[in-house]
Amino acid sequence: MNMITPRTTLAATLSLLLAGCMVGPDYQRPKVAVPAQYKELPGWTVAVPSAAAPKADWWTGFNDPLLNQLEPMVSVSNQTVRQDYANYQEALAEVQQARSGLFPTIGVSGSGTRERSGSGSLSTGTSTTSSARGGVINAGSLEGNVSWAPDLWGKVRRTIEENKATAQASEATLANATLAEQTALATAVIELRVADANIDLLQKTVDAYKESLRVVGNQGAAGTTPPSDVISARTQLENAQSSLLALGVTRAQYAHAIAVLVGKNPEDLDIPHSTSLPALPLVPAAVPSTLLQRRPDIAVAERQMASENAAIGVAVAAYYPSLSLSGADGFSQSPLAGLLHAANHIWSLGADVSETVFDGGERHAEVAAAKAAYEASVANYRGTVLTAFQNVEDDLSGLRILAQQGDVLDSAVSDASRGAEIAFNEYEAGTVDYTTAATAQTTKLSTQQNALNVQQQRLLDTVSLIGDMGGDWSASQLDAQGKASAQR
Repeated sequence: MNMITPRTTLAATLSLLLAGCMVGPDYQRPKVAVPAQYKELPGWTVAVPSAAAPKADWWTGFNDPLLNQLEPMVSVSNQTVRQDYANYQEALAEVQQARSGLFPTIGVSGSGTRERSGSGSLSTGTSTTSSARGGVINAGSLEGNVSWAPDLWGKVRRTIEENKATAQASEATLANATLAEQTALATAVIELRVADANIDLLQKTVDAYKESLRVVGNQGAAGTTPPSDVISARTQLENAQSSLLALGVTRAQYAHAIAVLVGKNPEDLDIPHSTSLPALPLVPAAVPSTLLQRRPDIAVAERQMASENAAIGVAVAAYYPSLSLSGADGFSQSPLAGLLHAANHIWSLGADVSETVFDGGERHAEVAAAKAAYEASVANYRGTVLTAFQNVEDDLSGLRILAQQGDVLDSAVSDASRGAEIAFNEYEAGTVDYTTAATAQTTKLSTQQNALNVQQQRLLDTVSLIGDMGGDWSASQLDAQGKASAQR
């Protein structure tokens, strides 16, 4: 027959207290309406599982040396990313702080005194005589103490759940900030490269206008063309030179922005002129449901929702009584000699139970506020998902339409270039006036700039599409760093 000892009973009681119950709702992710495919998907390559989204270092698809050099620096040196990383580390520490509430607090205290007692008196019958001087006495104590508030209703565990979800939201915020700064850098580099291409285009235009001015000037000197044609040719050249100079300001601003994005002072980063634009990568579009796992901003909203759900349980736990246990064990002796003898052993056990009887509706209001905060987070989550779908649809439609526009403009550039050449030859032959030739040259430049602008927008929309599909991030990465930190 097995005997139930006091130690067994105590262990069983502690296990029950530790297990307790958890008040408040358990978290379940709300459902959202997810389309089967994107509206703008026809004509696009649907990603297969092995190519569901851009892989690590997604920027390498643009085949730009500057992007490949600077993008890895964003996650290390960008100050916005560093700020969000510090916030994430703070959130991890708060999880550890909340988890400590599950365990007892153990302390050790000791004291020692040395004192001299005063003189005493001795009574003998009807008379009193003074005794000898008091002696010096050493006294001391050594005591260990334990206090613990069992998590009977799950308030501590709900707090851990809340803080853990908040930490995961901070981790997703860090990922979102990193992706946003990476796409901002890619955008700035593309803008810089387009500025360089515009500079090259305008430089060629200035050279062409100089040649036109030379021809018109010679004809004006020969008296075969009116002075107004010479003035028009000179004005056209000067306007082009002015536009070329203005591009220097634009380029400098993009270079400064790039330096700040990688955590450098503008004067510390020198970016040489480039004669080529980044390549236009093909980005396969995954099915819409993958956005729920790939977008870090969606993960932020979802984890905030889980945190608010746990906060309801924390608020509900205030309705229930709280229990606190305490104990002490040690030795006390005066005089100090023989402090650790069994005869000087002391101990104490205690329990404290408290329950609020009337609070004027405070707890009810706290629960109602927690529930309202949760409903707000649900609406925010669903709104974030809808916005994500809109972002991708905008990117897909923009790229599809811009590709068509680019094809038309390629033909237009070819026609405008041929038209400007013919018009100037006819002017030299005297069959048309200079206004016709100048207009053809202006049309050529305008068409070339339009084509360059469309190329620029296609590159920018590709960066936007990669960012709107989450880059190379996935929700499966959430809390991986937190778990690694906890194991160290």
